[in-house]
Amino acid sequence: MHTDTYTQAAEAELTSVGFTALKTAKDVVDHFTHQAAGNTLLVINSMCGCAGPGARLAITRALEVIRKSSQPTHLVTVLAGVDVEATTQVQEYIKPYLLSSPAVALIGDGEVLHFVERHQIKGQPIELLAEAFATILEEHN
Repeated sequence: MHTDTYTQAAEAELTSVGFTALKTAKDVVDHFTHQAAGNTLLVINSMCGCAGPGARLAITRALEVIRKSSQPTHLVTVLAGVDVEATTQVQEYIKPYLLSSPAVALIGDGEVLHFVERHQIKGQPIELLAEAFATILEEHN
């Protein structure tokens, strides 16, 4: 696993607001098989300069504006290209969707409730993405 200041900063953008970084396949399996009830917001974080920063900022803003009752129970992230083992394992929990980075999945009771792929994130204004993420979270509270 290669980490540098930039990858650490990208991960910290999410962990500093309450996300747990899943670093290994075991971390992913443990989370999804032993988690308490409630929804999991999974961010497949990305080092992609054209979509990664916007996705992180938009999801952070969405979490700031939604009602407390709409907050997902669990906030987790994997860093694609860095936490390769964890990212590969995530594929088992986002089916039928394919890995995309960045991507955002809302998962409840072992089922993907909503999935936002890279092509839906790239090039979108941050405020529009934040509103879309907030709406998704509010609808599935």
